[in-house]
Amino acid sequence: MSAVAAEDVRRAVAAVIDPELRRPIGELDMVRDVVVDGAVAHVGIALTIVGCPAADRIEKDVRDAAASVAGVSDVAVEVGVMTPAERSALVERIRGTKRMAFTADSLTRVIAVTSGKGGVGKSTVTANLAVALAARGLAVGLIDADVHGFSIPGLLGLADADGRPPQPTRLDDLMLPPVAHGVKTISIGMFLPPDASPAVAWRGPMLHRTVQQFLTDVHFGDLDVLLIDMPPGTGDVAISVGQLLPHAEVLVVTTPQAAAAEVAVRSGVVARQTGQSILGVIENMAAFTLPDGSVVDLFGEGGGAAVAAALATDDVVVPLLGSVPLSPALRRGGDAGVPVVVGAPDDLAALAISRIADAITSTRRSLAGRSLPVSRT
Repeated sequence: MSAVAAEDVRRAVAAVIDPELRRPIGELDMVRDVVVDGAVAHVGIALTIVGCPAADRIEKDVRDAAASVAGVSDVAVEVGVMTPAERSALVERIRGTKRMAFTADSLTRVIAVTSGKGGVGKSTVTANLAVALAARGLAVGLIDADVHGFSIPGLLGLADADGRPPQPTRLDDLMLPPVAHGVKTISIGMFLPPDASPAVAWRGPMLHRTVQQFLTDVHFGDLDVLLIDMPPGTGDVAISVGQLLPHAEVLVVTTPQAAAAEVAVRSGVVARQTGQSILGVIENMAAFTLPDGSVVDLFGEGGGAAVAAALATDDVVVPLLGSVPLSPALRRGGDAGVPVVVGAPDDLAALAISRIADAITSTRRSLAGRSLPVSRT
């Protein structure tokens, strides 16, 4: 083969996507020497770190890409590792000059999902909503900010048989979040030692620092939507998120029960006090229909509408975005790590969440007054 063919191999290999950074490896300077000897292509690549969890996949994709070039009958891949200087340069290029990616002028839509009390299915709704948004072609990130009661990894199927989620890959002080169902996810559960109790007993300063690190040291890349699964109530994390992300929108989750609705209003009030806007209300565990046609309203009715009405003002209408009925499929999906919008998309709960996702995507934030990332050429 000729030198031109070697360049063809290089171009094919350079287009391979790093599954964690979601960028071509050529753009990441991971491609080294490419030499063609007869019909054999010798390709050198440098992984970001020793023990890179995506190493096998990258090597396979590189081998397949090189083999796809006309005239190549065999491929030899030599795998190395970046030097500390190369890795530092990569981290700076990825991160850019800003440590906090989700500022008020960011094009990423930040949505905090909150509730007044625990046990209303907030995390289950958040996980399914994230997957539903990703299925619509959006780039979605999800922060599990419910530090004391983290459950997002399990709901998305990221946990292993022992309930332990994978640790993020670290590039110096930059962390690459695991991906499930197209959603980039980070949770405190990913950082607990395997032999430790899964319980986290932290007070305010530690909670604030955790949320801050999730927002600054985790590389989500370019996102359309960042969802934050908030802890229930109006405690330290709610205040920290309000301080760090005063421009965020808030979804309030409640059940139809009057007592739950009354408490849910408080989380919306606190969010508004920090400058955040209320995107809408989601009613979970709503009435469901039995095969004989009878309707069971186990937790009553009207709670979602009551919260929406209580949070409305003279100038702002807060919509009830949807009611998600009680569903065995929704519960089974959460236990199995297969969100119902994927595992049983025709289930009534899945359809309700899908309609909520449509309602959210149909509303857009105004770009007025914000600088856009336009470069001169």
